[in-house]
Amino acid sequence: MARGKLRIYLGSAPGVGKTYAMLSEAHRRIERGADCVVGFAEHHHRPRTEVMLHGLEQVPQKELDYRGGTFTEMDVDAILARAPRVVLVDELAHSNVPGSRNAKRWQDVEALLAAGIDVITTVNIQHLESLGDVVESITGVRQRETVPDEVVRRADQIELVDMSPQALRRRMAHGNIYKPDKVDAALSNYFRPGNLTALRELALLWVADRVDAYLTEYRSEHRVSTIWGSRERIVVGLTGGPEGRTLIRRAARLAEKGAGGEVLAVYISRSDGLTSASPKELAHQRILVEDLGGTFHQVVGDDIPVALLDFARGVNATQIVLGVSRRRSWQYILGPGVGATVARDSGPDLDVHLITHGEAGKGRGLPIARGARLGRTRLIGGWLTGVLGPVLLTLLLTVATPDVGLANDMLLFLALTVAAALLGGLLPALSSAAVGSLLLNWYFTPPVHTLTIADSQNIVAIVIFVGVALSVASVVDLAARRTHQAARLRAESEILSYLAGSVLRGETSLEALLERVRETFGMESVALLERTGETDPWTCAGSVGPRPASNPDDADVDVPVHDDMALSLRGRVLPAADRRVLAAFAAQAAVVLDRQRLRREADRAKELAEGNRIRTALLAAVSHDLRTPLAGIKAAVSSLRSDDVEWSEDDQAELLQAIEEGADRLDLLVGNLLDMSRLQTGTVTPILRETDLDEVVPMALVGVPEDSVELDIPETLPMVQVDRGLLERAVANVVENAVKYSPPEQKVLVSASAIADRVEVRVVDRGPGVPDEAKDRIFEPFQRYGDSPRGAGVGLGLAVARGFTEAIGGVLHAEDTPGGGLTMVLAVRIADERLPDRPDLPAVTTS
Repeated sequence: MARGKLRIYLGSAPGVGKTYAMLSEAHRRIERGADCVVGFAEHHHRPRTEVMLHGLEQVPQKELDYRGGTFTEMDVDAILARAPRVVLVDELAHSNVPGSRNAKRWQDVEALLAAGIDVITTVNIQHLESLGDVVESITGVRQRETVPDEVVRRADQIELVDMSPQALRRRMAHGNIYKPDKVDAALSNYFRPGNLTALRELALLWVADRVDAYLTEYRSEHRVSTIWGSRERIVVGLTGGPEGRTLIRRAARLAEKGAGGEVLAVYISRSDGLTSASPKELAHQRILVEDLGGTFHQVVGDDIPVALLDFARGVNATQIVLGVSRRRSWQYILGPGVGATVARDSGPDLDVHLITHGEAGKGRGLPIARGARLGRTRLIGGWLTGVLGPVLLTLLLTVATPDVGLANDMLLFLALTVAAALLGGLLPALSSAAVGSLLLNWYFTPPVHTLTIADSQNIVAIVIFVGVALSVASVVDLAARRTHQAARLRAESEILSYLAGSVLRGETSLEALLERVRETFGMESVALLERTGETDPWTCAGSVGPRPASNPDDADVDVPVHDDMALSLRGRVLPAADRRVLAAFAAQAAVVLDRQRLRREADRAKELAEGNRIRTALLAAVSHDLRTPLAGIKAAVSSLRSDDVEWSEDDQAELLQAIEEGADRLDLLVGNLLDMSRLQTGTVTPILRETDLDEVVPMALVGVPEDSVELDIPETLPMVQVDRGLLERAVANVVENAVKYSPPEQKVLVSASAIADRVEVRVVDRGPGVPDEAKDRIFEPFQRYGDSPRGAGVGLGLAVARGFTEAIGGVLHAEDTPGGGLTMVLAVRIADERLPDRPDLPAVTTS
């Protein structure tokens, strides 16, 4: 029996319309005469979804008893007995009630597919097993119901049901997804714009990767070698030279011109390991291409044009970006170059861009890799040329061309000696000269086949040959050594230039600099040690890598900066030549450490300056804002004590009320001033203990009118780790601020919910709101937003609230209220990091 086909409607979040789309597809199939039934469909009491079930045959569900309750699940056996052509199964990631045929619904679907029944199902992106950690980091909700990625990837069709976060939130606000009493909590928790945007991006990227896999699989099965430009993929060929940055930026601009453009930078290294690329430059180019949204690749290939084209066709690229050759004009006699070869062999389906740059025509220069040495392949080649080369040349001259003359014979042997020197250095060249002189004497100098030389002129010729061979070999070897020294010095100069630039820019942190040392010299760990005096123990100012040295005597390499500071490295013993650059790193590390300490002192000085500013503002507040309630109190008291006027009982009561209100206002202002002073001086010492929010939040509402606040604090919330007094003051200030700006007919909503490892208290008002650019400014001391009157306070309420919240390890920030207004979100940690058994909302994230 043929396996059934699986079609999946994939959504980014609950409510995007997956079930509706699935039911619409069922109606279309029934209209075409297909035998289609509903195995399971969850409408969540959504009217439009319920309407779509009309006219569809539904297989009765199975009832199961579990822990004293009755639950309904999809009846797989009934569907198999009914044997329809197509069955609808909603919520693929659902976990079945114990006692069901299978533990998971996707296993039920596998049974239906094995029976030859086509299945149409739905699933949200957050239920894919591989994305569980990512979704939890975004939403704070751990998905307990998951489905293996492979089950979804095996689907014959995957259709993305997409909706913008704004449209989904509007659908939520209209009550089309959850019941009205759950809307505000859902909008402020799981259905935040940031959460929805991140989930939508996950869904789009996952489907795009799946489409890419489908395309690659199809091209492989049908042996399609031509490139299909489904989207712009631009391959950048890098040589490790400085022009690479220009090429990467040019490719990024090309990719931006087309939707979904992708940049892939590739560096092709030879299989023998010989390269003229700068590792430092390649590292910079890797960072640049990744910052621009591309990827970096390194492949091995001896034929660079072929390897580059193979890579481009393998990734289905549409364009290749190369730099104009750095070779000089005379070097073109050796061949057309990589750019011309790639352009010639690319074919009509792959565009090649040759980009001009400042390094064009200047030559490739010397290798700049640190510690460059002749590789094993070159040494073997040098010895073979120096030892076997003269033997083969002798065989050729004696058999094929026996009469070319002694002078020409010597020149040919001399050429071999030079080649041996170029490949393997001095020793292979000396061997070539010795073997060549003996063979010249034996085979080509009369009398032949003896070591005797009859003609004195031939003796001179042999001596000259040996001398010239030794001289040429020495010069070539010296040039190679100078080349290596130049490469080393150039690498050192680049490192020193990097250090000097970092000093001027002030960019490098101590850890980043030590990591740079570890990477440059290939060490296991690097530590900067210091001590206060010669007899004091060493302390670690900064380190990277495992098992850093705690004492300079324990390190493999120790570079003293001064008597009380040293750079200690573990891993291997470095040659003396490396210590010059290492000393520069050590000096720079000391400078960075001093700069960090100076920066901390500057921050402390800034705090002192801020404290002076606060004190100045306090004086201004005392001189103006505190004087207003005092003036009102004094006027009321003077009026009561006046003998000229006889006050009625109502007038006296009104004056006494004015005195009481002025005293309360004065008490609030003085309290906020004292609290801000404590925060600025760092004398707030919280006492953290496990606390129930429903014991603290109601106490914070004492200072506001009873009918101005609506409280929603579930009793099932986990306990939080806070200072009760500080939390109460913070909530009180936030609520008082919300009541002040909220319209009289609108109550302020104070709700709480558990999300991941924290509990959030949300204070929602329907006032004028605050623009995004002012949301952080309203938490600064002595700040009032908008046209708040001078008598409304000194602008310390929110500043004190944030200070107290941060003192107990929490966070306070402002968000827009959907439909208008401002929402203050106060988040505090759950006690002992104990997570709630189930999130308040939305614990059910399927639709």
